[in-house]
Amino acid sequence: MGELCRSDPNISGQIDRVRAGEVIGRLAAAQHGVVGRRQLLAAGVTSSMIETRIGSGLLVPRLRGVYAVGHDRLRREGHWLAAVLAVGPGAALSHRSAAALHGLRPAGGVRVDVSTSGRPRGQTGIAIHHTTVLEVEKRDGVPVTPVARTLVDLAGVVPRDQLAKALREAERQQVLDVRAIEAALGRVRNRPGPGHAAMRAALEDMRAKGTQLTRSALEDRFLALLDAHGLPRPLVNTWIESLEVDAAWPAARLVVELDGWAHHGDRAAFQRDRDRANLLLEAGWRIARFTHDDVVRRPAEIAARLARLLAP
Repeated sequence: MGELCRSDPNISGQIDRVRAGEVIGRLAAAQHGVVGRRQLLAAGVTSSMIETRIGSGLLVPRLRGVYAVGHDRLRREGHWLAAVLAVGPGAALSHRSAAALHGLRPAGGVRVDVSTSGRPRGQTGIAIHHTTVLEVEKRDGVPVTPVARTLVDLAGVVPRDQLAKALREAERQQVLDVRAIEAALGRVRNRPGPGHAAMRAALEDMRAKGTQLTRSALEDRFLALLDAHGLPRPLVNTWIESLEVDAAWPAARLVVELDGWAHHGDRAAFQRDRDRANLLLEAGWRIARFTHDDVVRRPAEIAARLARLLAP
């Protein structure tokens, strides 16, 4: 944002009106059509230049110190970025708005959620969340809290059913990282409110239903289970009969699938799953299916079953 201008070696102190127009246009092109007053002043655009452009309609005030350039028909990313710019340096889209940007819940709501470690004045249309620990990344050019932190923040401001939906969507997109969520919970462990309890309850519910919390972690647990019980390791993520399977022992004609929500989260996935199983069975393969809960909570039982299936 402001770095775009400060990194330009041609900009030093105040600039002329033509150059000001170029700077404003370049910033707007990189920022979904919005610019911040702080950015313009840092780039050498004077207050009088800004006021002149406001008067002519070239800069359209959106929030305190934030303008749309040329018109006021902003996409949602423009609205979100305008709110972040209005709150100030170091701020980030968070909570419900961040979840919408990450695609974990529908966009909506009267106000935009923005987190900051500073103490800005309130603004109409922005729900400001103060925090001592703020994690920020960029998505589509908008500073936003990462997925794990977004989910932790979301847990404190939405009903539990909405949190569960967001977690399932993150799992479906394969961006749900429970270790990162636990770490984020630890970083804001002194935060008051029901958010921590809601998140832990939601994660426990997912575990109880056998949700695959992270694919790589589930595969690692499965291989560790085999090693602990002296069972031979399979081919992992290999191709059988033109289908990619999680694990296979070709000599025993045995395939193991490690199931999570992503495998059966909708009707189409359910049908594809059955079609795969039928193709493998027709080709003479046996199939065993284990959930996250099987691997984590019943390792001895699963090992005994696999030993029988692998026996000559």
